[in-house]
Amino acid sequence: MGLRAIVGAFWIDLPLEAVMIQITNGVNKFSLLAIPFFILAEAIMEEGGIARRLVNFAYIFVGFIRGGLSLVNIVASTFFGAISGSSVADTASIGSVMIPEMEKKWYPRDFAAAVTASGSVQAILTPPSHNSVIYSLATGGTVSIASLFIAGIMPGLLLSFTIMVMCVGFAHKRGYPKGERVPFKQALKIFLDTLWGLMTVVIIMGGILSGIFTATESAAIACVWSFFVTMFIYKDYTWAELPKLMYRTVKTVTIVMILIGFAAAFGAIMTYMQLPSRITDFFTSISDNKYVILMYINIMLLLLGTLMDMAPLILTPVLLPVAISLGIDPVHFGMIMLVNLGIGLITPPVGSVLFVASAVSKQKIEQVVKAMLPFYCGLFFVLMLVTYIPAISLWLPKFFGVHTG
Repeated sequence: MGLRAIVGAFWIDLPLEAVMIQITNGVNKFSLLAIPFFILAEAIMEEGGIARRLVNFAYIFVGFIRGGLSLVNIVASTFFGAISGSSVADTASIGSVMIPEMEKKWYPRDFAAAVTASGSVQAILTPPSHNSVIYSLATGGTVSIASLFIAGIMPGLLLSFTIMVMCVGFAHKRGYPKGERVPFKQALKIFLDTLWGLMTVVIIMGGILSGIFTATESAAIACVWSFFVTMFIYKDYTWAELPKLMYRTVKTVTIVMILIGFAAAFGAIMTYMQLPSRITDFFTSISDNKYVILMYINIMLLLLGTLMDMAPLILTPVLLPVAISLGIDPVHFGMIMLVNLGIGLITPPVGSVLFVASAVSKQKIEQVVKAMLPFYCGLFFVLMLVTYIPAISLWLPKFFGVHTG
């Protein structure tokens, strides 16, 4: 991306100093502080035993159903996604607990990996999604992070529900086992143990919806709360391990910030070259039907997503003007972009979540992809619903009065 920005600058005789200024401006935004705070909170909770507790908590609700362990996997991923906002972290944390457990109960390991990877896609959508923050910045701040957080709840739940329905169907067809119901006293004990971690979700969403603090402030508060719960309540993590955790967090944040800076420069160069308006003219010359154009955009993003994880967010400055010209709400379009991004994360050859699922399950990529083929169909079905039914994305923001479109 950085090379493209530099080549584009040479093409239009723009000095390289201008590219450097755009990179600096791209990361010099207060709202970006939400990303390192959320990443740190996710890292603390990931290694502090929350994943195991969420699995136990999810088992209370769906573990007794036929194929219950696959449902537990998805429900636990949904809970963890609402804490981490990261599909990669979701897959690594829940997968390390659930994949071996599912194998013990005679589930195929490649199927367990496929369920884990596809079920983690909802973390892209549900708050505190890091990618919602990046999309907000890619729009130039015209779409609020709070509206994107709220908008992502229903698409995220729809995605999880769709995967769960598919898992129930597979369980009955393939004869996967049922689990046992958890006795009330044990269920209450599990709930109380998990409650501390789940309070992170309440802090993030409750604070934003009530107006007590912004999305950026909620990230900092979630970080402090995660640290308190992990070190003083759960006590599954030692103080001696904290420096290593901080190092990994800083490394991740550095990669993300470099990406954001170069994406800002790339978007600016494309604007100078008038590419957004030209692409808008191109799409409108193909058809004046916004539903047809949305289908073309989805196909393009899905194809690019197989080659580059962040393709949808990188193309936001180019495609958003197209959407606005068609009368599509920017928040709704953000959800379309994020679902495409989620599918790209589990699509070969460069899907990062797919690689994590393969590594955790110790299965070859080809085996995991083969097991995921039906789930790709389910995810595409969700993409079509989110694309053509705007209310799925926009009803909650309008209800809470945070919609800015």
